[in-house]
Amino acid sequence: MTIAVKPIRSVSSLKDQVYWSLRDAVADMDIYSGEEPPRLDERRLADSLGVSRTPVREAISRLEQAGLVRNIPRRGTFVVRKTKEEILEIIYAWASIESMAARLATLRASDQEISSLRKIWDKGSPDAKGAPIDEYSRTNIEFHQAIVSLAHSPLLSDLADSLFIHMRAIRSRTIKDDDRAQRSIIDHARIIEALEKRNTETAEALVREHALQLADHVAQNVRYLD
Repeated sequence: MTIAVKPIRSVSSLKDQVYWSLRDAVADMDIYSGEEPPRLDERRLADSLGVSRTPVREAISRLEQAGLVRNIPRRGTFVVRKTKEEILEIIYAWASIESMAARLATLRASDQEISSLRKIWDKGSPDAKGAPIDEYSRTNIEFHQAIVSLAHSPLLSDLADSLFIHMRAIRSRTIKDDDRAQRSIIDHARIIEALEKRNTETAEALVREHALQLADHVAQNVRYLD
């Protein structure tokens, strides 16, 4: 699998630009497909970004420190894949963070900010069920990111960001299973309604339940993490 990156055009804060470009590219990958995890080719990445190998090497080192990639001697650097047990722990942590974000959103977010969730939901509403599943998968990720941002809590956002790459990867894979996309649409509608009504306890409970349903699905049906 080839990691997709775009050339760096600006020279300002080049190290940070390369790092975030690689991090975003890793976040967009289907980490759990294929026999082996995706491999990062330092030279190819430097060519694709239009930079020397030094900032790429430094960015990969930062990704390794963040636990997103792993260097295997004599084989290369690979994106980290989590075990099923680790993924479940990530989902449980996410359930806590996102449900608290929903609670805070009922107290801190403006009506206009909450209404933005409905615009996201409309992309995947039953009227749009003929849309490609990959398109809804992206909408699903956007929805959950938006809930965290509505909390207006930098700390919660930072905690969520540390889990996001693997949450995104597992959501992208599992949304295609059975009727999970349609159930997700229904859950999202209920969450939006609770937020719009400023029903703090209900919003928090619905978001937590939604995440724990994902954990149950992974525990019972996902075999490629075993």
